[in-house]
Amino acid sequence: MVAEKLLSVEGLSVHYITEGGTARVLDHVGFSIRHGEIMGLVGESGCGKTSLARAILGVLPGNAEVVSGKILFKGSDLLRLAPSEAEESIRGRAISFVPQDPFTSFSPLFSIGEQIRTLMRWKSPDRKPGEKVYGSGRRKRDRERVMAMLQAVQLPDPEGLLKKYPHEVSGGQRQRLMIAMALLPEPRLVIADEPTTALDVTIQAQILKLLKRLITETGASVLFTTHDLGAAWEICDRITVMYAGQEAETAPVQSFFDRPAHPYTKKLLDSLPTENSPLIGIPGRVPSLLNPPAGCRFHPRCTSSTEICHHKQPDVTEMGYEHAVRCHHPIMGGGQ
Repeated sequence: MVAEKLLSVEGLSVHYITEGGTARVLDHVGFSIRHGEIMGLVGESGCGKTSLARAILGVLPGNAEVVSGKILFKGSDLLRLAPSEAEESIRGRAISFVPQDPFTSFSPLFSIGEQIRTLMRWKSPDRKPGEKVYGSGRRKRDRERVMAMLQAVQLPDPEGLLKKYPHEVSGGQRQRLMIAMALLPEPRLVIADEPTTALDVTIQAQILKLLKRLITETGASVLFTTHDLGAAWEICDRITVMYAGQEAETAPVQSFFDRPAHPYTKKLLDSLPTENSPLIGIPGRVPSLLNPPAGCRFHPRCTSSTEICHHKQPDVTEMGYEHAVRCHHPIMGGGQ
C-alpha cells in the first residue's frame, strides 16, 4: 500500500527580481513526499534545489516572488499561512532544516549548550502555542531529551560537548549536532540541504548512515537535496531530478538508476565515472534562468529533441509504477 502524502508541491513558480531581469528559478514544479520517505532532490548547481527547499521553509529571499502554485503540508497550503503561524508551528518545529555548512549555522559567540537551550526554549515539542515562560519542569525534560539525542547521534561526552564552542569540535561533530538539533523538535519533515558536501568522504558515509537510521527510528520524512548521485543511491527511497528550475523525472531509486526515462537523467548517469571508461560530460551549458529557452528547457542540449520540444513544454508522462517523466520523447524500456 502506498503511504499517504505528507507534502505536495503543485505547479510552484518562483521568480527572483534581479538587476539583470527576472530569473524564473522555479517553473511549475510539482512533486510529493510521503510519510516516512526519504525523497532525493538532485541536479546541478543552480537548478533550483535550494530555492525549492527555501520556499517550503518559507525563507525565500526578499527579491523572490511566488507567482503560482501550492505547497500542501498535511493538507494546509504553507504559502497561505500567516508569518506568525508559520514561525510558531511550522518552521523549526513541524519542518526542520539541516544545512550544508554547519560551521556558518552556529554562532561563534555562544557555547553549543547555550545554542541548543535557545532552540529548545522556543521549538521544544513540549512547548505549548504562545508559551513564553520557560519553566523548570520543561527545562528538565528538554535537557533529558537533549542528552538522549546527543547519544543517539553518537557524540562522545555530551556533557563536555555542551560546554564547548563550535570551533572546538570537528566538522563531522558539528554536522551530527545539526542533525540532532533538527530532530529535537520531533519534526514530521526534515529538509537536509546537501548536508555532507563540506565533509570528507569517510565522514560523509558515516553521516548518511546515521541520518538514515535516525529517520527510520523517528518516522520523519526527509527532503534530501544533493548533487551527489552516490549519496542519493545510499539514502533515498525515491529521487526527483531537476533541470533549470523544472522537475525532469521522478522515480523509485532502483528504477531511477536502472531505467532512466529522461534524456537528461540518462546523460547524468552516463557521466558518472567508472573504472574502465573515460569521463563523459554533457555537451552545452545550463541555460540562463533570466532567459530560459521556450519549450523543454533541456532541448538545446538534447540529441533527441524535435520541433515540438522547441516551443511546447512537455506534460508529465507515466512510465510505470511511481515513475513519471516530463519529456516529449521519453526513453522507452529504460534507456539501456
